[in-house]
Amino acid sequence: MITRAQYSTAGPAQELTAAVSAQLLLLAVLTTAAGLGPAGWLAGSVFAATLWALLTSALHRSRSHALGPADLVTLARAVLVGGVAALVADRLGTQPPALFVTLASVALALDAVDGQVARRTGTVSALGARFDMEVDAFLILTLSVQLALTQGAWVLAIGAMRYGFVAAAWALPWLRGALPPSLARKTVAAAQGIALVVAGAGVLPALAAVVLTGTALALLTWSFGRDVHRLWRHRDQSQSRRLNSTYSAPAMTTIATVDAMKPDHCEYPG
Repeated sequence: MITRAQYSTAGPAQELTAAVSAQLLLLAVLTTAAGLGPAGWLAGSVFAATLWALLTSALHRSRSHALGPADLVTLARAVLVGGVAALVADRLGTQPPALFVTLASVALALDAVDGQVARRTGTVSALGARFDMEVDAFLILTLSVQLALTQGAWVLAIGAMRYGFVAAAWALPWLRGALPPSLARKTVAAAQGIALVVAGAGVLPALAAVVLTGTALALLTWSFGRDVHRLWRHRDQSQSRRLNSTYSAPAMTTIATVDAMKPDHCEYPG
């Protein structure tokens, strides 16, 4: 099996610095190609700085000394998502240009790549899965904000649902219980980004776009509701496992990280 350490030709600091540089370069390209203004530059720059700080902290906490090949794919996706966020911040309420749709579509398409790369190279990790999930979630939130400006604030529920679930899990520990893999859950999650991009691209009649977005929200609500119901039914078992198990401090850190990633329908898409 290939280990993550074998990919450390450049340290994480260098890779993250390169990603920030790529983000600034993308913002410059968007300025030339789409007239990106100060609001877009501010949003893109804040995103890049936040990404650098959070990923650096996560690498330190997980004691990782390198980003694996799948992490680098996710990092590239994050740069594209920063470009999407910059365009949304710069053009609130306006029809997204073709460049906006292209960036979002490529970022969504690459989500099918990083997981395969991780499995084929034997570099699957809790950090990589969490990183992938956070990039997905922020992209969906950004797309929701853009579409909400034309369809209404109700669309924000798509992007906010995952964050609401995480917030609820802090108050209700049983929501951090384990869930079995589900093809339906992953399909619904994947459909969210596709639906938001298509609905916001201006290729559908207004009513059809609203129906598509509403269907996506209904499916997501069903998926979350089904898993919350399952977690509630098994809450006593989950609490018992937590109370009857003893872990070392490093193991507890790993388990907390994995628990925070559940349920896997929170991965947008994936």
